[in-house]
Amino acid sequence: MRIISGKYKGQLVSFKADHIRPTTDRVKESMFNILVGDMEDARVLDLFSGTGSLGIEALSRGAKSLTMVEKNRKSVDIMRANIKKFAISEPIEIIQKDVISFLKTYSGPPFDVIFADPPFTEEMADEVMIAASNSSIFHEHSLMTIESGRREKIVDDYGKIFRYDVREFGDKFLSFFKLKTAE
Repeated sequence: MRIISGKYKGQLVSFKADHIRPTTDRVKESMFNILVGDMEDARVLDLFSGTGSLGIEALSRGAKSLTMVEKNRKSVDIMRANIKKFAISEPIEIIQKDVISFLKTYSGPPFDVIFADPPFTEEMADEVMIAASNSSIFHEHSLMTIESGRREKIVDDYGKIFRYDVREFGDKFLSFFKLKTAE
């Protein structure tokens, strides 16, 4: 696993954790190619952060701050090790909490770019999108990506947000959402 591009380009720390299924370089590269114009000075939210790969990639490509939400203690330790390894200078907040609970209770300022990579084994993409659509994480120009399995339920419309793009990578989908007012 690695940071593909930017000022923090390089290998992430090695780890042994059965609960982590990292986003492949192919999916990550596609995601960041689509979001390339939205990364500079972005406030980024990384849900189900795992190793921190997506959030650190965003910082590496010009994001100004990062909030990572991850409930697993081992993952939080891996994220901290990666932050230390790259000597990241941008502000980072790590919240060790269940993502659905975080989305339901969040009351801070909205984010510019939101990543969600829920565990495929739990098939919870639909639940995450419902919680996200009812959360205060969005502003008028926010963009959200979510990875989901081929057999998982995920729809095009979640109230105030809609899917404006989707890419297929074997057995997974990468969906992009934004507010309907942003059309």
